[in-house]
Amino acid sequence: MVNDTTRLLGLDGLVVDQVRLDPDGVPVVALSTADEQARCCPDCGVRARRVKDWVTTRPQDLPVAGRATRLRWRKRRWHCDQDGCRRRTFTEQVAQIPARHRVTARLRQVAGAAVADGARTIVQSARDHDLSWPVVAAAFTAHADVVLPDEPEPVEVLGIDETRRGRPKWVFDQASQAWQSSVDRWHVGMCDLSGGQGLLGQVEGRTAQVVVDWLG
Repeated sequence: MVNDTTRLLGLDGLVVDQVRLDPDGVPVVALSTADEQARCCPDCGVRARRVKDWVTTRPQDLPVAGRATRLRWRKRRWHCDQDGCRRRTFTEQVAQIPARHRVTARLRQVAGAAVADGARTIVQSARDHDLSWPVVAAAFTAHADVVLPDEPEPVEVLGIDETRRGRPKWVFDQASQAWQSSVDRWHVGMCDLSGGQGLLGQVEGRTAQVVVDWLG
């Protein structure tokens, strides 16, 4: 049965069993699976009948009612006994917390939107949402892929400028027995100066060839 605390948390497919406070006063929310579809094999779709074991995951989520929370989801690992299915075992998953994900989908969406729509840098959004910058960078990319067109509109005036980012990194090439740059400290950005599309792309390097390759 769905209780009021489950409705407040709002993670579809999960139910709140208990809420306690840890020694720091942070709410720890114990969750279990309520969605029967979670016991269906993700490969063949057949409903599993045998439980292999139980696992507890700690997905990171948005604050609830303005308070940081810690989730503890105790879920089952199932056997898939369907003949011909390559997946022998699987753990339960729901839309907001897919398998092997440590961050809820809604937290990723908010972190990515903060960069795209909130004028925050990736580092700022990562700090505000207590995430690593690669996670926020991927969330921003996913957000942008949804709202941006596949190709930009025609550009009348293209702005090209270079930006220095950190230090170069080098690797030793065994074939040539020489050090080669693996990460260039210079990037070139292309902007729409006459329209409202803003930054169109940014490529690593500082040569005419990287610009030609991007235009191509």
